[in-house]
Amino acid sequence: MTRHGREIDAAPAEAMRALTVQLGDEVFAIAATSVREILDMVPVTEVPNASAFVSGLINVRGRVVPLADLRVKFGMSRHPPGPDTRIVVFEITLEDEPEIVGMLADRVHTVSDIALSTMEEAPKVGMRWRPEFVRGIAKHDGTFIIVPEMGNIFKNDAAALASLEAEERT
Repeated sequence: MTRHGREIDAAPAEAMRALTVQLGDEVFAIAATSVREILDMVPVTEVPNASAFVSGLINVRGRVVPLADLRVKFGMSRHPPGPDTRIVVFEITLEDEPEIVGMLADRVHTVSDIALSTMEEAPKVGMRWRPEFVRGIAKHDGTFIIVPEMGNIFKNDAAALASLEAEERT
């Protein structure tokens, strides 16, 4: 993998190479291998009667891509995009099929190696998130990072994603 013309070493086996993004006051880590690209805000086509989680579509290089807001699934307050808002376009496997999805991020940080030895199961007490949505919580550079379980977050919305894409094509 290259970045800015330099070769980047693969993450060690005991680490997860992850893109860290900010949603509200929380930092989340998304497996870097699934990230396709990071976009500035683009026009969003709102879809009537769509869920608040995936309520719109964007155009990514001529392809219709559903846009998700993880803040909805994590019960966080939503707000309009700001100057640091980005769209992280990534691939996820849903019902044994690869899907391309965009995700709103209040800010994109860096690609980091998260030591798997620092990842722990999310506490059962005091968490506002559904446990099946969190793979674990890791500590990196003195910060707690939530590692979401993207498959579970999108699992119940797989049919809705396909429906949104089909609706836009017609």
